[in-house]
Amino acid sequence: MHKKPHIVFFFSDTGGGHRSAAEAIIEAIESEYGDLFTTEMVDFFKGFGPGPIRKMPDLYPEMVKAKRLWQASFYATNGRAQARVLTASLWPLMRSTMRKLVKAHPADLVVSVHPLATTAALKALGTKRPPFYTVVTDLITTHALWFDTRGDRILLPTETARQRALQYHMPPEKLEVVGLPVAAQYCAPVGNKLALRQRLGWPTDLPMVLIVGGGEGMGPLAKTARAIDESGLRLGVVIVCGRNVKLQASLQSQTWENPVFIYGFTKDMADFMRAADVIVTKAGPGTIAEALNANLPIILYGKIPGQEDGNVAFVESEGVGIWAPKPQLVVRALTRWISRPEERQAVIDAARRVARPDAAHRVARILADRLRLKQQAAMPFLSA
Repeated sequence: MHKKPHIVFFFSDTGGGHRSAAEAIIEAIESEYGDLFTTEMVDFFKGFGPGPIRKMPDLYPEMVKAKRLWQASFYATNGRAQARVLTASLWPLMRSTMRKLVKAHPADLVVSVHPLATTAALKALGTKRPPFYTVVTDLITTHALWFDTRGDRILLPTETARQRALQYHMPPEKLEVVGLPVAAQYCAPVGNKLALRQRLGWPTDLPMVLIVGGGEGMGPLAKTARAIDESGLRLGVVIVCGRNVKLQASLQSQTWENPVFIYGFTKDMADFMRAADVIVTKAGPGTIAEALNANLPIILYGKIPGQEDGNVAFVESEGVGIWAPKPQLVVRALTRWISRPEERQAVIDAARRVARPDAAHRVARILADRLRLKQQAAMPFLSA
């Protein structure tokens, strides 16, 4: 009896998008194929990185707060030659631990959902390796570290990301645009907003604005929420603070003019998006993809410079939202959409057009097809 094909996903919790993408793909694999395959997620930083690198997931939220330094470092290393120099300089630090990692987690197929895992894992695996796929989780401004010609396939979220891969001399036959994988709960039909609001305990007679700042409650969330509440607009406000318990406590202690609902980290975000009329958020790729699937107009009030720069241009050029980096600009955008419902409807229609709710399932089918080909090559009688 042959063991089930095993897929290993290399990720790290430097931002929530890498883990979320891997979990969404695994969920889709299980939905489509049951227990035909086994899967495993490995945090290559925390589990196997040397001392300073192992701390990256914990340091990341603080590192991106130094915006100018982060942006400068992103663009200074974002080129084919620069990426080669960076990976070559990091390899001596990671060689031993990465080799231990791939030995400790044998796989029939490896999937990288993190740019720093790609080249390091390929080097550690060597020439006699399983198929290696990369799932890019940055929408537009894709760093050169994502792309290594030795990989077998690169699955991309947008056509712009594919064009950038070509600029980094990636073979076009290895590239495929599939969308950004997000969990199934974000891909369900929008349904009845009013019934959903009643279940959540939200007003059914007011426009509802959802304000989020990612899992860590990043960005000028509090100032933006206060400006919206004090704008004179009659609306309901839902604020999700993520893991930022200090921010949540501060907001809950304040007095608000409108109905305001304040949450910490929640598993109900998909319902929140389907129940809301507008989302105000930082330009994280996962949140943008989730909002598009909910056909939710987007106001971007912040971004991580570097990898999220292109997300702003994407949202504006596709007509699915507005860049409003100051609280008064957020209020202006909200006022316009509330007073001109036909404009907001046009944004909803654009979001419906741009959304890719089948992304995770497309990736799942691509991985499954590759494993089947591998099995048939090893046991030709299976295809007879």
